[in-house]
Amino acid sequence: MSPITLIGAPTDIGASVLGASMGPDALRIAGIASALRALEPDVQDLGNLSGPGNPQAASSGGFRHLAEVTAWNQAVFAATLATLDAGRLPLLMGGDHCLAIGSISAAAQHCHARGRRLKVLWFDAHADANTPASSPSGNLHGMPVACLLGHGPVPLTRLADATPALQAQQITLIGVRSVDATEKRFVNALGIEVYDMRSIDELGMRAVMQAALADVDENTHLHLSFDMDGLDPSIAPGVGTPVRGGPTYRETQLCMEMLADSGALGSVDIMELNPALDLRNQTAELAVDLLESLFGKSTLMRA
Repeated sequence: MSPITLIGAPTDIGASVLGASMGPDALRIAGIASALRALEPDVQDLGNLSGPGNPQAASSGGFRHLAEVTAWNQAVFAATLATLDAGRLPLLMGGDHCLAIGSISAAAQHCHARGRRLKVLWFDAHADANTPASSPSGNLHGMPVACLLGHGPVPLTRLADATPALQAQQITLIGVRSVDATEKRFVNALGIEVYDMRSIDELGMRAVMQAALADVDENTHLHLSFDMDGLDPSIAPGVGTPVRGGPTYRETQLCMEMLADSGALGSVDIMELNPALDLRNQTAELAVDLLESLFGKSTLMRA
């Protein structure tokens, strides 16, 4: 496993609900660094990135806080790319999910320079595939998938040298269960691979993950973008946009363990943790628990 660098991005600039800005420090309080050092001794905490405050302004031109979101994503892009280029695995601690535009754009640039294939697994209750024309709110945490595919404001779609950062066949959505009608049309028109909750219910998480990882090989850089609202709110209450009917604790642990088994993990986002809505930091503690499995902790009793 590569050495790990923790990158805090303390902002809720792309969201409608305040509080995700406290996510990185909640993860630190939950012991993320010491937990991961038990699995990989070389864990570095870069601290928190800096960026503009949240003006809590109204939507303008189809977006809320575009200039501020751009500034934060530029900072995330630079920190993530520098970490990857140093041979380390960046773990972005959000913050709201708009920040994945910066982290995944950096992974795309890194992979393009090295002739590697990038694959993104997007674990989320939402498709996050709104465009300026379809978004009812203008909140950019509902648009990162569209932006990464080139459907968004130029400052966000052109963070990386190669534009767009992703092609539709490079991203898989897992756990989706709350999608606008326009997003459904967008996702289906582009042919994005989706394993929604009905797929997980019918097939089981094991079969879903086997299918999602079927094309991963030794030349694949796997990026996991994990929104904490992808989990069922009964186990993860500390999120801004909870949706009932998500994966259980054990289903999600299996997902993490199978990702670890793939040996292809190259970068990670852990997003939308909102301590203001949590109960005694239990969602942050759950995130750390899942990350331990992602980085190789196993309860298997097999020889």
